[in-house]
This record gives sequence, structure tokens and C-alpha cells, in this order.
Amino acid sequence: MQLGYRLFAVVGVAAVIGGVELACRPGQRGAMGASDATNNSGQNRGSPLTRPPSQLAATRTERRTPWGEPDLQGTWDFATLTPLQRPSALTGKAALTQPEAEEFERQTRDRIFGNRVDESGRRPLNSAQDREVWWDPGTSIVSDRRVSLIVDPEDGRVPPLTPEGLRRAGNRRGTTRYEGPEDAGTHYARCLLSINSGPPLLPSAYNNYVQLVQTPGYVTIFTEMIHDARVVPLDGRPHLPEDIRLWMGDSRGRWEGQTLVVETTNFRDRPNFTGPTLFPVADPADDLNRIQFAASPNMRLVERFTRPDPNTLRYEFTVDDPAAFTRPWTATIPMRRSQNPIFSYLVDSCDPYI
Repeated sequence: MQLGYRLFAVVGVAAVIGGVELACRPGQRGAMGASDATNNSGQNRGSPLTRPPSQLAATRTERRTPWGEPDLQGTWDFATLTPLQRPSALTGKAALTQPEAEEFERQTRDRIFGNRVDESGRRPLNSAQDREVWWDPGTSIVSDRRVSLIVDPEDGRVPPLTPEGLRRAGNRRGTTRYEGPEDAGTHYARCLLSINSGPPLLPSAYNNYVQLVQTPGYVTIFTEMIHDARVVPLDGRPHLPEDIRLWMGDSRGRWEGQTLVVETTNFRDRPNFTGPTLFPVADPADDLNRIQFAASPNMRLVERFTRPDPNTLRYEFTVDDPAAFTRPWTATIPMRRSQNPIFSYLVDSCDPYI
């Protein structure tokens, strides 16, 4: 998979939305642009990111659209080295000290990029070395040095799977046979969905950018990965009938004070929990494939977007899927405002015949 051509394009997202301008500059974005030098590193901005939205009013510099809604617009970078769930080696430890965080970041980068040398002192040529050219997973963990994006349950781990969740996970991972080509994950082969395109939004190896565009009555959530656009109505209309299922689900939004709340149901297949699975893991127990394969089409996903300061977007999502998980669970990701453009996305390996 590759980053796309560098070009200017206008993507139409709805009749009420004029468009999203995609401006791409020459050369690859690289790990961080100059404007993102503090990407998720947390200098002098840690406290608002972990406070609930109801406690942010006193410190927020409010920005509003011309029609009076909180202004969340812009391009936001959600790359981070913080894993979705707490590594088993860090059981009982919710956050790291600064020296521990720096060592954790170093070890994670080494594991991702294969920064090892052979006996002669040279780095072997392998796929891990190639990742340095086109992978962009971020350079640091979240600002409060949490060791998981999951904040509930308190142990930072995905809750145990139900028997149905275990059955679905086994079915998708090859322990049982596929019923046909339509059941063999072809939405990835055809690039209908992929890694961090969401929902929910989860950081992964590259393309960890999302753009929010607001118009009266709608919010568009436009992800760089697979250039997917979710046009979310805010007018209180009901969800689609239960028998109508969409790859990205059916999203409806509302405002709760300064927070945009987006509820998504009616998934066509499993929800898209693929983000963290590309990262090599130190402990096989932390393999998250079982999570994405276990989730059911009846999952109810609630996302919350809050802007605690001009350069931060606090993103929180809660998974409620009794068919797959023994209890709901919640993750929080602080996104940083970026001046980098959204790239036009092109993949030359998608199979159009599947």
C-alpha cells in the first residue's frame, strides 16, 4: 500500500457540503512535519486531555462556527505509539515516568522498524527497514504517559470475549472454513475498509489523519486512509431500519454542550478494529486481531469529540457490543491539530475482481 499522488483535488462529500480540499505537497510527509513537532509529546498540555468534557469549560478557548456550534474543524493527527490495551508486561501500571516513557518509545520504534544490527554492525535489509520509508506511526506516547488508550476498564485491557465473540474470532482467523468469498475479508482486499479508516478511529502504521468539516446540520468526518467520508446528520433523525447495513455503519450526531457525540449502529459486517494490528507486538497475548474479528454487526459505537484548546481534539469512543464483549469498554486518544494536508490515497494492490 502506498501514499497517493501529490495533487490538488476536491472531494464532494454531500450536496450540503461544498467539498474538502486536498492539498498535497511534493515528497512524503515523514514522521512529523515542522508544524507537528509536539505531536502527542505533551509539552505543557497534558492536563486537559484526561479531564472529562464537563470539566473543560473553565480552560477552553471557545471557537464557534458562524451558526453558533462549537468549531471542531481542521485536520487532526492521531498518530501515537501508545497501544490500544495495556501490555501484559505492564500489568498494574497505568502510566510511565518520563524516563520509562522514553525507553518504551525507543523499544516500540525498534520493534516496528527493526532497528537491529548484525554481527558486523550493519542493519539487515528486510521489510522492517523498508517501513522507515513509508510508515508514519508517530514518535511518542500520549501526553499523560498512559500505557494504553483504553481508560475503562481500569486495567487498560479489552474485556474478555463472550462465547459468541470467541466463535466469531475463531471463524475469522481460520480455525473454521469460510462460507464463501464474500465471507473472506474481501472488503480489505477491495479496499472498502482498511486499518485506521474507522469507525472507530485507531492509530496505526500510517495515514493517521482525519479532517472535520462542519456545515449547518451536518458534520463530515473525512479520514486520510481509504479517503472515507462519514456525513453525520445532526437533525435528530432516527437510524436506518435494522435491515439496512453499511460498511461504516449508520452515524447520527448531536451536541452535548461543547462535545460532539456520534452514535453509530447498523454495521454491515464487523466494525473496523484493525488499527493496532499492524504493529509488531512484544507479547503474543497482546495480539489484537481477536478484537477486530470478534466484534459483531450489532455493536453500538459512541464517539465523543471535544476541543479543550485550539490545538487539541479529545477523541473518545465507547464500544457496547454484548454479543462480543462481556462489558462495554472505552478508549481515549488526544489528537493534535496539524497544518499537514490530507493526502490523496491510492493503492495499487487492491483486487478489483474479488
